[in-house]
Amino acid sequence: MTKSRWHIPTQTAGTCLALLGYFLGHGHGGREFIANNVHSLFAYILQFLLIVQILFGVYLRGHWENGLNGRIRRLIRPCHSVVGKAMPLLAWTQLVFGGITALGFCQGDHLGQCAAHFIMGSSFVAYGILLNIVLLVGQVWMRRTGRSQEFFDSCGIAGWGCVNTFTEHRWGTAWVRNDWQHTTLGVIWWCAGLAGIWLSKDRDGRPKRHFVPGFVFFITGWAMSAHPQELHVSEATHAMFGYTLMVVGITRIVEISFVVRDEQSLAPDGRSWNSFQYIPVYVSSLLTNALTMDCLPTYSQLIYASGFLFMGATEEQMVLIDQSDMDHVSYILILFSIAFMVFLFSNMLIHLYDRRSGPVANSKDFENGYAPANVRPMEEGHARDAEEFELGGLSSDDEEGQGMLRRNRDGSSRPAGVGI
Repeated sequence: MTKSRWHIPTQTAGTCLALLGYFLGHGHGGREFIANNVHSLFAYILQFLLIVQILFGVYLRGHWENGLNGRIRRLIRPCHSVVGKAMPLLAWTQLVFGGITALGFCQGDHLGQCAAHFIMGSSFVAYGILLNIVLLVGQVWMRRTGRSQEFFDSCGIAGWGCVNTFTEHRWGTAWVRNDWQHTTLGVIWWCAGLAGIWLSKDRDGRPKRHFVPGFVFFITGWAMSAHPQELHVSEATHAMFGYTLMVVGITRIVEISFVVRDEQSLAPDGRSWNSFQYIPVYVSSLLTNALTMDCLPTYSQLIYASGFLFMGATEEQMVLIDQSDMDHVSYILILFSIAFMVFLFSNMLIHLYDRRSGPVANSKDFENGYAPANVRPMEEGHARDAEEFELGGLSSDDEEGQGMLRRNRDGSSRPAGVGI
């Protein structure tokens, strides 16, 4: 949108909505929440960054580039870009804080497990969105990096496993069943992640796809499906989370081995994909939102699902559902519905970016299967139409010139302006 004529109107409309929400949140005169809650405190940070972003935008809009203004402009442009890219992440964080504050969750002894689940759940959703981007518009970029997708997945798995290995047990206290499961899951994550990094290149150093991330998701799902819980609704939700992660792992392995056959994408220009590749992306994201209580293309949709399942299963959430008239089936269906809406929204934004970014280029001009940066491959039909149009014009000119030459030889006529 930065290169679009709708950039400034969109930013202006968003700013107006943010200001309206700020004043409504402080002047509604209705329900009062815990004083100095995280949602209200974080609102001040967002408003400050929004004002700074507006000032940056106004200054850059002035196009002052001479002398001191030129040096200031070189400093402001990257800051404006960083703040703009951080806004979606900060807005998501504020949405999560709003839900927590509205329900009065994550207070006292519940803070640690609540934070862990929402952080992990949000990470699943973010991972699903990234996989969605790679699936739809990032396949050519992935080939340009000289790395396979599983290399980046394995790096993330290894890093997160190291964190979980040393943070899931409160040191100095007795070990319980959940501590053992969480910690050993962290161990297998970093062990498998290191193995995945090693397998990400073949014997000649070329990028190589493999099964390790899919297997990690499968084994994690199996562990989560048997995770001990006190409440029936919590046990059922965790079991569904585990089953969904197992589906993520299986579909991921099937996708790599049989759908794309160890290639980065189905087509060299990266503009084609199989509908099967949406399944893991969606389900993973849903699972993360529902299971925040304890404890990631087809592939990306499953990840959306697992994300929401994980975030929707904190201790307090499970107690709330258990004391209501809602059963675990209805609760899980609601979480799957939310995951579908986020999945739809992310696909709409990716499609908008794909349609509005960069000039169109003919995929036949790619060198070694790679496209220039900021260039969108042209549909073959469009390229063929353009080629036929150009050749048609040349053919018409040739036929006209040959006709004139024949008439001159017959002496019946001569071109205007030729010797008198």
